[in-house]
Amino acid sequence: MVADPRNVVVLGSTGSVGCSTLDVVEAASDALQIFALSAHSRLHEAAHQCYRHKPQYLIATDAVAATEFDRNLLPADTELLTGEHVIEEFVARPEVDIVVSAIVGSAGLRGSWAAIEAGKQVALANKETLVVAGPLIMDLAKQNNATIIPVDSEHSAIYQALRAGNRSDLDKIILTASGGPLLRLAADELRHVTLEQALQHPTYDMGPKITIDSATMLNKALEIIEARWLFDVTGDQIEVVIHPQSVVHSMVEFKDGSVVAQLSPPDMKLPIQYALTFPERTPGLVKHFDWTKLHEFTFEPPDLERFPAVSLGHEVADKGGTTGAVLNAAKEKAVQLFIDGELAFHEIVDACREVLNHHTFDPSPTLEQLMQADAWARQEVDRWTMAS
Repeated sequence: MVADPRNVVVLGSTGSVGCSTLDVVEAASDALQIFALSAHSRLHEAAHQCYRHKPQYLIATDAVAATEFDRNLLPADTELLTGEHVIEEFVARPEVDIVVSAIVGSAGLRGSWAAIEAGKQVALANKETLVVAGPLIMDLAKQNNATIIPVDSEHSAIYQALRAGNRSDLDKIILTASGGPLLRLAADELRHVTLEQALQHPTYDMGPKITIDSATMLNKALEIIEARWLFDVTGDQIEVVIHPQSVVHSMVEFKDGSVVAQLSPPDMKLPIQYALTFPERTPGLVKHFDWTKLHEFTFEPPDLERFPAVSLGHEVADKGGTTGAVLNAAKEKAVQLFIDGELAFHEIVDACREVLNHHTFDPSPTLEQLMQADAWARQEVDRWTMAS
């Protein structure tokens, strides 16, 4: 007998990962179906998605946008639910099989938390979930027998490569980084980077905030922290190398010296598909390599003086506690200020460092204390910006 398609909930369906997820599910309609979507304020886009993918529910987390939205724009069979709290209740429903956590930033944490608490299979694209609350999240997953499968291309690569050997034989994780759009700029040029320059990612088409994170390499700082908790390693077991081609998505090195890498074209649909169909591998939308053509793969160490965010990531991974929440919140606020023209590009990491250095460290915070640290860090970036 053919099993019924598994019900997928996509949190953050109008973002780049959310849109790619819908394409993947559509291509695997015999095995997967969209049960519900969530969107914040881009409800007209979500309505178009509802007509194409026929979810039973659309969750609008922005109450103001939901009030102004004409429900008649939705298909008759799609019910509109309103409010951020709805996500936390909804993902625990017994009909839900897989939750794709693709809301950008710390706003996605509570949805991830609720899905993990309910013991779901979680395709985790929201790296902030582990950056902010890594130890709590991993303990919660263990207690509730939840499965967390990373969607970040780097962590998906590590997740896949680790299956080539015994976990006890792991020596280190090697995270690859494209280097972003500013890799070859001189140090003095980094002080004058414009928003337009920072948004020109050489290999991926992502949202503006994620693209700017790549330009500062703060994305790699967060990925170091995420890997530390997701794979239960120490900070000194995580190495970063620059790989501009973005084909080798990351590697693991075992204690005998063997290195196992995961390679694929730079397309987020592949790690999304892997997370949704795990442990199976199925044909999908991603084009295969033509190995009869010449390919050049290069690797180099990151310049830590020009991109100090990488060192910041190692520091936070080593220290834990409230540092992840503070760094992430400061980063989100500083990036938004740069987008708004109120902060220079080179000041983004400076602001993060300053706020991190002046926060009151707690080695074992609760979730609510992490949320308080998040709010404090955002306010502190505002104060730092006004004072500088």
